[in-house]
Amino acid sequence: MSSRAEVGYNARPMRSHLDSEVTAEQAKAGVLIEALPYIQRFAGATFVVKYGGHAMTDAAAAESFARDVVLLASIGVRVVIVHGGGPQIQELLGKLGIESTFRAGQRVTDDATMEVVRMVLVGQVNQDVVSVINRAGGRAVGLSGADARLLRGRKHLVRGEDVGRVGEVHTVDVAHLTMLAQSGVVPVIAPVAVDDDDRPLNVNADLAAGAVAAQLKAAKLLLMTDVAGVKDETGATLASLTRDKARDLIARKVADGGMIPKLECALDALDAGVGKVHIVDGRMRHALLLEIFTDRGIGTEVV
Repeated sequence: MSSRAEVGYNARPMRSHLDSEVTAEQAKAGVLIEALPYIQRFAGATFVVKYGGHAMTDAAAAESFARDVVLLASIGVRVVIVHGGGPQIQELLGKLGIESTFRAGQRVTDDATMEVVRMVLVGQVNQDVVSVINRAGGRAVGLSGADARLLRGRKHLVRGEDVGRVGEVHTVDVAHLTMLAQSGVVPVIAPVAVDDDDRPLNVNADLAAGAVAAQLKAAKLLLMTDVAGVKDETGATLASLTRDKARDLIARKVADGGMIPKLECALDALDAGVGKVHIVDGRMRHALLLEIFTDRGIGTEVV
């Protein structure tokens, strides 16, 4: 039998390899420890996530997003998703020869465009999102804002201009969403609302998510986009943004295009009692987890 000294001597060449493994495992433990206070704080809280852009159209990014959602649900966060579908709508409109125009980042929606919007958002995109979450081990259910009048709306004027069947949400069936979320189901909502005559309205997904978050009194609203966050005059990404600064960026047209409805949505949500709004780069893998469970985050928080 080998002596203790011989065993120790023979084991020495393996120490550096073992040490590197221990260090890697300790680093993993450090990540969990950093996340712990956030996990404790948000268990039982409601997060509303606007999902769209690259995170939706890239298969790997979609799977990453789905795993983030399943993890959040597993630790007790009540996740409600409102999805977009602009690229998919634009693709089908192009195939049908229907021209698209925009006002302040919102699609002008005539009757023909409205039919395409419903077909794509409710019939295709919604089910795709539900499927990818369920494949990741979650329990998701697809809903349209028209289902049981989940989202009630009115016509929305964009800077005073009538842009067709474009709407804004004024009433959300909170009881229905709360019942689903409390049972561990992830509601996935297509942002097609109905007016008082049950006619469909095309609602910007950011604004629909903001309305849902406001009426649910969500702890967080997370808006996924295809940029690193909100940028200042120099092009630098802002880690944090106040209400006044957000209004200033809009007024001076530093923020433009699709960032305008995101910031307007953030402001309305905060005014309605949402705890915090995050504008997150959905192109980054596990963007939700990195923004929520790390001290530095990766996007812009509006506070």
